[in-house]
Amino acid sequence: MSADKGPPNASALRDRVAAGEATASGFLNEAFALADMIGANDADGLNILLGHDRAWSRAQAEAVDAKARVDDAGPLAGVPVAIKDNLVTEHLPTTCGSRILEGYISPFEATAVRKLREAGAVIVGKTNLDEFAMGSSTEHSAFGPTKNPVDPTRVPGGSSGGSAAAVAAGLCRIALGSETGGSVRQPAAFCGVVGIKPTYGRVSRYGLVAFASSLDHVGVFGATVDDAALGLEVIAGHDPRDATSAVQPVPSLRAAGDAPLFGVVIGRPREYFPPNLDPRIAAACDDALEALRSQGAQVRDVSLPHTDLAIPTYYVLAPAEASSNLSRFDGVRYGARIEGDGLRGMYEATRSKGFGEEVTRRILLGTYALSAGYYDAYYRKAMQVRRLIAEDFDRVFASGVHVLLTPTTPSPAFKIGAMSDPYEMYLSDIFTVTANLAGIPAMSVPAGHVDGLPIGVQLLAAPFDEVRMLAAGYAVERGREERA
Repeated sequence: MSADKGPPNASALRDRVAAGEATASGFLNEAFALADMIGANDADGLNILLGHDRAWSRAQAEAVDAKARVDDAGPLAGVPVAIKDNLVTEHLPTTCGSRILEGYISPFEATAVRKLREAGAVIVGKTNLDEFAMGSSTEHSAFGPTKNPVDPTRVPGGSSGGSAAAVAAGLCRIALGSETGGSVRQPAAFCGVVGIKPTYGRVSRYGLVAFASSLDHVGVFGATVDDAALGLEVIAGHDPRDATSAVQPVPSLRAAGDAPLFGVVIGRPREYFPPNLDPRIAAACDDALEALRSQGAQVRDVSLPHTDLAIPTYYVLAPAEASSNLSRFDGVRYGARIEGDGLRGMYEATRSKGFGEEVTRRILLGTYALSAGYYDAYYRKAMQVRRLIAEDFDRVFASGVHVLLTPTTPSPAFKIGAMSDPYEMYLSDIFTVTANLAGIPAMSVPAGHVDGLPIGVQLLAAPFDEVRMLAAGYAVERGREERA
């Protein structure tokens, strides 16, 4: 398993609590002190956390400490964690970064959150995000942008930028995010942490506020590959409350840290290395490939020919599903209500003033794509292209390739306010959306720096082959440690 040269990793924190050498309450108080120092709860600071209740969190930590004194308190005993604010929690508000849900507290808890708490984790707070997870920068939150802890003039990525920033700033070793087109991997790369999107169905979506149901995944951030693997191991598994939850058993994901790479074939897809790719990012990928070779892997050039169709396909399908999913936010059932002239006026006022510009844009695009006369031309055609993209991956993995390696993003984090053109922002997900369209597991691992800013390499594997993907992730991490 990869050795952590920084602060103790999540498993080491748990071991110290289990051995009576430290307490969950102590770790939590350290997180709160750091949050105050960096302005994690403040729009004038890093603005990482939207919701928190320190008295409630301290009570949770005290309960873990009491259990640890007499019993096994769980695989995450005492480990502080953060939760993206589109995963519902029974005690803390769930806003989805939107005024339309400001102050809303769910009557039930997301399965992934429940599993973390049952494993002994202590929630520090709910993290900032692009409104309803629609964005790539966490600038589209109704409660102000999150700033990148590496450089506060830069975005942390999105939509799970708050969770990535929480790990990068040291508030926690593990955080939950969500992915619809790269919203864990892209901010992980921008903030210099590890981000994993598992296979579709590997982690229950029960309690994840839906954006695009066929593309949404619950993902995990970690300060190291081992932290992220441990978090994923805890939250993965079948859930009868999620009809899309897979019944496949969950293997020991952390065991991938000791798995040999002899016989593992790494594919380098040529479409992910276009001539205009920053040569420093290409060089970082080459360094990662060399690290994999040096540990026994073979490297092979491959092709995924429909890659250039991924962005237009995604931006038909995702808004179409969002248009349907967000229709429930109407001022009647729950959430904000803004009075208008009659029922129709109330609907119009609530949705017009409750949703931000980016969410409104995507709802309108999706409604248009699903409307009579346009469904076949747009939505049905996009579904057909999605199948072609998935078949590209199927063919490559059937040919004997086990893991693909690509850049995670085409650039490091951009300046806050720099992406005024929505399409330019959408292109920051150009290397990540394909994994969501195909439903395959993918992760980002730190790969160095460009102009002092973190970048990542992306690893992708066949469905439910997280173990082999993680084995490559541990190897890339080891290679960087050896070069440091």
